[in-house]
Amino acid sequence: MNEDLKYKVALSMLPNIGGILARNLVAYIGSAEGVFSQSAKALTKVPGIGELYARTIKKSNVLPKAEQELEYIDKNGIDIHFYTDKTYPRRLKSCVDAPLIIYTKGKMNLDAERVISIVGTRNATEYGKSIVSDLCREFAERKYNILIVSGLAYGIDIQAHRSALKYDLPTVGVIAHGLDMLYPAIHKQTALKMQESGGIVTDFPSNSKIDPANFVKRNRIIAGLADATIVVESAKKGGSLITADIASSYNRDVYAFPGRSGDTYSKGCNQLIRNNQATLIEGIEDLEYFMGWEKTDKVEAIQSSLFIDLKPEEERVVDLLKEKGELFIDQISAEIKLPVSRVSAMLLNLEFKNLLVALPGKMYKLR
Repeated sequence: MNEDLKYKVALSMLPNIGGILARNLVAYIGSAEGVFSQSAKALTKVPGIGELYARTIKKSNVLPKAEQELEYIDKNGIDIHFYTDKTYPRRLKSCVDAPLIIYTKGKMNLDAERVISIVGTRNATEYGKSIVSDLCREFAERKYNILIVSGLAYGIDIQAHRSALKYDLPTVGVIAHGLDMLYPAIHKQTALKMQESGGIVTDFPSNSKIDPANFVKRNRIIAGLADATIVVESAKKGGSLITADIASSYNRDVYAFPGRSGDTYSKGCNQLIRNNQATLIEGIEDLEYFMGWEKTDKVEAIQSSLFIDLKPEEERVVDLLKEKGELFIDQISAEIKLPVSRVSAMLLNLEFKNLLVALPGKMYKLR
């Protein structure tokens, strides 16, 4: 058994210790294993960890549970991603409350060039379903390297997944329980099909109880995995509005399709638009405009013509961002094997040359 992984899983299982406190523990102590070997007194010196949390850690009996979880993972072809792993999705990693660990099943690229979350009411109308279907069809027609994310729930969620499958787009469902089951069970066949070029994601271990609060918690992953969240239909209150609010807190784009003023499941979208919490879109052309996608080919052509004016190291950075899409400065530093201080100066120079854009969290992408 992978002992290091056992301690990482155990860390994620500690009661009342969320992702932020867990990351503080690892940062100050140096490893997940070290968290369990430190004395209670030493643990209290970690910011945010007082005597109560220290006692919770020392009294916890999570290591046997972590061993059981690893056995289940090995037997069922599940992949596990700790937040320090290279396989942990970069967009999610930049979120302050990102989960310590995510479990995935399928063949997915969570760092796809473009990732869009599509969410909405469980009581989807034909109007909402047609919007989702048309959007996925147009993504496919434009041959975008795009991943569709949703929550595998009734209504708009399952329509997003099924439309993506229909048009051969990879799609990922984020669930609010462990991978030992699927809720709702009626969507099991769709979930199995998704695993051929996408799959299922969760931060809950097996044998987790289905709790309404977990569905709200999983919404942060739906929002955090994506460049933008699109709300198709929503009542005045609902999980999709929570997802939109979380996406906005992550500085991600939020879009909403408008509906008729009297329609119950248009009130949420209209409210988002009215309160400037989402940008109104009516089709893929609007999305392309606001996301800047329609400029991609032109910009790449311009960049190619400018390479002659770049230093070799700068060309390596540009080539890397063309391949990966968006990267944190430490990822760029690791990839091109140069110190962060030197990479920082190069990135600033490339910004001055109008070749790239600095994003929140010291992340960079090409213009």
